[in-house]
Amino acid sequence: MPAAVAAQPAPAPGAPADAALIERGRYLAVAADCTACHTAKGGKPYAGGYSVESPLGTIYATNITPSKTAGIGNYTEAQFARALRQGIRADGAHLYPAMPYTAYTAISDEDVHALYVYFMQGVEPVDTEVARTRLPFPFNLRLSMAAWNLLFLKDERFQPDAGASEEVNRGAYLANALAHCSTCHTPRNALMAERESRFLAGSGLGAWYAPNITPHASGVGGWSDEDLVRYLRTGHAAGKGQAAGPMAEAVENSFQHLRPEDLQAMVAYLRTVRPVADEGAPARPAYAQGRASSSEAELRGTHGPNERDSLKTGAALYSAHCASCHQADGSGSANQRYPSLFHNTATGGPNPANLVAVMLYGVERDAGGEHALMPRFDGQSYVSALSDEQIAAISNYVLAQYGNGASRVSGRDVAIARQGGPRPLLAKVQPFIVWTLIGVAILVVVLAALLLTRRRRRRSTIP
Repeated sequence: MPAAVAAQPAPAPGAPADAALIERGRYLAVAADCTACHTAKGGKPYAGGYSVESPLGTIYATNITPSKTAGIGNYTEAQFARALRQGIRADGAHLYPAMPYTAYTAISDEDVHALYVYFMQGVEPVDTEVARTRLPFPFNLRLSMAAWNLLFLKDERFQPDAGASEEVNRGAYLANALAHCSTCHTPRNALMAERESRFLAGSGLGAWYAPNITPHASGVGGWSDEDLVRYLRTGHAAGKGQAAGPMAEAVENSFQHLRPEDLQAMVAYLRTVRPVADEGAPARPAYAQGRASSSEAELRGTHGPNERDSLKTGAALYSAHCASCHQADGSGSANQRYPSLFHNTATGGPNPANLVAVMLYGVERDAGGEHALMPRFDGQSYVSALSDEQIAAISNYVLAQYGNGASRVSGRDVAIARQGGPRPLLAKVQPFIVWTLIGVAILVVVLAALLLTRRRRRRSTIP
């Protein structure tokens, strides 16, 4: 069994004989972050219904409780393993790789067994059907995933590296098989498969950006082991960065609950990954950019006390909407619950997507015993709904004042983020695929009709 989960607490006296196995499966499910996708906000554990806004359409996570009517209660262990590792349901239909079976395929037989026992015996069955995924044609043809799997799925179990330490191998198993880090942090090709040449080098994730986590200086090469462990446990590393969006969910639901030695093992493994430089990275690391600076003095007296619509510049908008929490000089609160905007990877990197996404969608996470909250400023804001141009103006002010001044944000960039982020090539060509297939079908029908007509004419000329 992989060293990552070899040691588990013994069952309490009088507990069922398989209590330790169920607990082990529970821990594995936490490490694999199953809750994040299979538990809807306010819903029952693993009852599904969570919507994954993929570039190709909305995918609804399924009910994976042991319900025999709505969940996986009728799955055999072999069927469970096939779904987990190959993305094929009990009924033979293919799952989309939004379910990270491309990573889970590396999970060992022993751990698949523990997970199966946990989900069948340690999870409450919920007999609630969830919304069905209905992607547009041709992506709704699940059978096409069979061809995708032939091209891109490496159906292999984790093999320890004989030249690496036990700790590094444990971290590799956790990071690659269970925590499926590459699913978010590795960029994708035109067919939505991971680009191995840029493994963990950063990738767009809807409106968010999963940054470079290789040991290059433009990744996490300048972070200490303590910084990385603290970030995984709390979602915040002072002077470096903070978790928001999908990463905040991973910290809240998974990483903060892992044993300290497992977090350290993951960090030890990340140190061994091939370093990859960010494309267009500034000379200094993202976390080293910027300094404290205030524009408040320049703003005073520029508008009359009763003047309306005076918030026209990035500096004025920042002063009105951001300075009360992040301070006029961008230094954040004393306890950094409201983080500094300089020495911050969200503002100092080459890609400002997370800066924009944070303003649109806010931050909320419970981790490390603290509740982090930043309000959203999109159309659902309970504070103040800002326009695309206003958010772009604040972004550019913050970048110039506290981060990477070479980076710029346009109103169109904000509009795209508001709509869920840039669309990949496959989504852009979807209408053309449809019309191409229709054209091919029409051509086939026309050719068949011509062939049938010719045959009939030949028969009519036979004496």
